[in-house]
Amino acid sequence: MTDQTLSVEDNDAVADIVREALARRRITRQYLADQAKISLSTLEKALSGQRPFTLASIVRLEAALGLTLRKPSSAKQAAAARHAGIAPEELGSYARRAVSWIEDDYVTVRPSFSNPDSIYAYRTSIAWHDERSHLVFRESERVDAAFTQNGSVSIPHQSGYIYLITNKSGQYRFIIISRPTIAGEMFGILTTLQSGRGMSLMPVSTPIVYVPVKTIGGDPAFGRIEKGHQAYGKYRGFVTRALEEPFALLITK
Repeated sequence: MTDQTLSVEDNDAVADIVREALARRRITRQYLADQAKISLSTLEKALSGQRPFTLASIVRLEAALGLTLRKPSSAKQAAAARHAGIAPEELGSYARRAVSWIEDDYVTVRPSFSNPDSIYAYRTSIAWHDERSHLVFRESERVDAAFTQNGSVSIPHQSGYIYLITNKSGQYRFIIISRPTIAGEMFGILTTLQSGRGMSLMPVSTPIVYVPVKTIGGDPAFGRIEKGHQAYGKYRGFVTRALEEPFALLITK
């Protein structure tokens, strides 16, 4: 909406509300025009879409009908959502209380890109960000600290999956994981860019698992976990489970 008129979409929405009010109250357009102190011609043209409502006519109609006809601005809607603890629509419109179960510290486990027999493990923390009004994730304790990621968490109702998304200057890296098992583990797939020789990058996907630190117990091992390491069997078991149950399907043929 501008200072003077409504957009076509907003005008149609207001017209629908006014027509419904006329029908419910069984009043004529002439009566409403008189009460709002606008001309009948102005009202009829606005209702038919020939000429959009002006801000002045909207204010007068609201006073005459005792209704709010204008939608809150996007800024006001966003502020209200933040105050209510609701994530933006593009992240699933979830409420903080409804997703508190995912807020935790996780041991993140996946195969090493350079050697799939090795396991790569690091920490991921998922927590609510008050200013952004949605869940965010942050990685730490990575051997390759330069590639540490952080981003937004999307939890749409439709798919039943959780999305961890990094967007840096239009470059995306995303993870799709299942809802937590009874033990709190989340299994899925990572799609990102693998660093090659020199400046070359290559798209790569791999199974990935998030295991609550408290589930691992003790001091979890981070870094590159090779065969023979005391944590290797447990971590390899998580990766194997991700594919065998399966939580993720990698199609190679």
